Amino acid sequence: MAMRLNNREKYAVFTMVLFVAVFIAVQFIVFPLLDKRARLDRVIEVKRKTIAELKDLHREYREIGRQSRLIRESFAKRERGFTLFSFLDRLAGQAGIKDKITYMKPSTLSSKEGGYKTSLVEMKIEGVTVNRLAPYLKMVETSENVVTIRRLSLSAADKRDGYINVVMQVEAMET
Repeated sequence: MAMRLNNREKYAVFTMVLFVAVFIAVQFIVFPLLDKRARLDRVIEVKRKTIAELKDLHREYREIGRQSRLIRESFAKRERGFTLFSFLDRLAGQAGIKDKITYMKPSTLSSKEGGYKTSLVEMKIEGVTVNRLAPYLKMVETSENVVTIRRLSLSAADKRDGYINVVMQVEAMET
């Protein structure tokens, strides 16, 4: 029993077969390829961000290495037997404020991780003018001995116009 289809029915069947074939091709070939491409685009974007972060970390690592090298060079330039206390005392003499120093209290902090120590000296300077104090502070901060002023407190001196009292804490790293 063979069925004979007229031209209109053949055209309808052909159109349906073509539609189903296109649907299957789109559903199982085109869409998966597009999804895969979108996934690859996302992966590429993530990898680009990772590379950018790695470049930033590398740049930061190089900068830390450079700073570390500069600090090591500064340590190497220090005079043998350098102590923060004597350094500050000597600079006070050079700045002409040694007689204004009320006290100097040295102390040391040890680091558990880095294996280095920090020398601290707290000092009080009474009845000094800003014009005499400023050169001293500049000598401390600009020395090649890796010395920094950690804390500085200024107050007006009692009953003396233009004079101040200073309490400061100075630190230096030691190896």
